[in-house]
Amino acid sequence: SLTVSSTKLIECSTNSFSPESVRLVDGAGLCSGRVEVKSNQSWASVCEADFDQQDAEVVCRDVGCGAPAALQGGLYGEGEGQTWDKEFQCKGKESLLLDCDTSDRENNTCLPGNAVGLTCSEPDDVRLVGGGSRCAGGVERYDQGEWRTVGAEDRDQENVAAVVCRQLGCGSTVSVPPGNTTGGIRVSCYGSESSLRECLTSYDLRPGLTVICSDLLVQPDIFLTDPMGGVFRGHQGPEMFRGYNFTITCSTQPQYPGGSLLLTFTGSNRTQTQPAVNHSAAFLFPAADDSHQGNYSCVYDNYVFSHNFSSESELLSLAITGN
Repeated sequence: SLTVSSTKLIECSTNSFSPESVRLVDGAGLCSGRVEVKSNQSWASVCEADFDQQDAEVVCRDVGCGAPAALQGGLYGEGEGQTWDKEFQCKGKESLLLDCDTSDRENNTCLPGNAVGLTCSEPDDVRLVGGGSRCAGGVERYDQGEWRTVGAEDRDQENVAAVVCRQLGCGSTVSVPPGNTTGGIRVSCYGSESSLRECLTSYDLRPGLTVICSDLLVQPDIFLTDPMGGVFRGHQGPEMFRGYNFTITCSTQPQYPGGSLLLTFTGSNRTQTQPAVNHSAAFLFPAADDSHQGNYSCVYDNYVFSHNFSSESELLSLAITGN
């Protein structure tokens, strides 16, 4: 993880909950406070130097909070317990902090005043349900203490859908299929609003609104394996000895059946495609040579809700070395 300056703006999003393994304490509510991690049945503060923007995004998501917030060492005190002895290596997309990789801390000391404090916004009050993705499904809004189905007049549906996709960070609207429920809240938007809270709301029944957004598919994962032990970790990423075989595996979460996983190689027109059997595909390279050096990425394609969707992994940069 990158070293963080004393004050930094963070953006966090979504609203999933987990068994308690991380918490924010001594803040104004559930969504602000000193970051503490459960370690051996006790709670440990996290040193600011071991925490960065991607880590903060995951913590906000893990505790069920979202939206812009601030990260600052010492803001919510030091706590009375121990200090967490690892450095988090989150990518920012994980649902739970415990899903993130960790590494041994470079510095064994955490100076006073450096226990990391985090402020996330309150959870989103809009969600999409029943579509197999947080970016597809029937629109619900948290209103007066309960989740209510959102409906809209025909002329307002596209505008409301655009606001919902924008508010959830799900890209743009792909389609607004006919809803099969009755809405308890009627919403009317211009389409430029940042959230449904800015739209006109009334309480009369309309057909429930279903929305499909462009960022439907989760980001696939990409990782490198070497059964002969020919890979090692270099300063810029993995390095492979010439002549050794290696495998690049693409995988994705089981949102929808089918689909395909494409492995692309930057700097050439070389691509390989395999069906996403069990939501995974392995690409074998029998003998590493200089032509294999470069950037790889996985692209997950699937045809869902009568549309083609695509999602790309992070880049894997591979260097070739040795005799």
